[in-house]
Amino acid sequence: MWEIPVSVRWACWFNAWLDGQVSLDDARDAVVGDDAAHDVVGLEDDGTTPLILAWGRLRGRGATAARPVVVEPGDLTGLSGPPEFNGAALDAGEAVVVEGAGLGLVPTVVGAGVFWQLHPARGGAHVPSVADAERALREQLAHTARALMELDVARWRPEVADALSDLRSSADPVLPDGYSARAGRVAALATRCLAIGTLAADVSSGAVSSWEHGQREQHLVALRRSARHALVAAASEPALMR
Repeated sequence: MWEIPVSVRWACWFNAWLDGQVSLDDARDAVVGDDAAHDVVGLEDDGTTPLILAWGRLRGRGATAARPVVVEPGDLTGLSGPPEFNGAALDAGEAVVVEGAGLGLVPTVVGAGVFWQLHPARGGAHVPSVADAERALREQLAHTARALMELDVARWRPEVADALSDLRSSADPVLPDGYSARAGRVAALATRCLAIGTLAADVSSGAVSSWEHGQREQHLVALRRSARHALVAAASEPALMR
């Protein structure tokens, strides 16, 4: 199973807590999971702030919602600056933008814990609506599935073929209570598409020609991008509605 980016967990459970859907303790536990601890760096003058206290401070600074950002070189969707924050988010591959507070957080894994470095960040970046993101993902998924079957995916990665055929089966929920059924459905589909992209990109299994490899990677890059956008849109639903 493809692991959900920690910034997506952070943002959606922060939103659920802000909206009164879950307790602060439950939201914190959902974000931390099996990690030792999550701390925010730069929120207070005396160093790090435990996540459970940091969220209260952020709400006091005017936070209205959080948006995750999941980016790759050439795709900075969801970022609107300043450059220092954009660069840090790109280096990490993800970040959280706290709307209403003018702040962003970038995660760094240190041992069994995660430190979230605080940065000034501009909100209001364009994020596709959940409906638009779902439509784009389903179109790209259909296109990619056809292309992979034509490349004989079952020969070089049979589990990818199985995963494609099982996409309509039920999936574990990705988002907490308070999100719409559509957002939950889109997040689950996006997560599974990212898992498929990760499996299919494993070039160590099966001998393929350079042409086949290039064709496969082209389609997988497009699928992963659409899936990232859809997951971010679904997790950002509270921010998009305000």
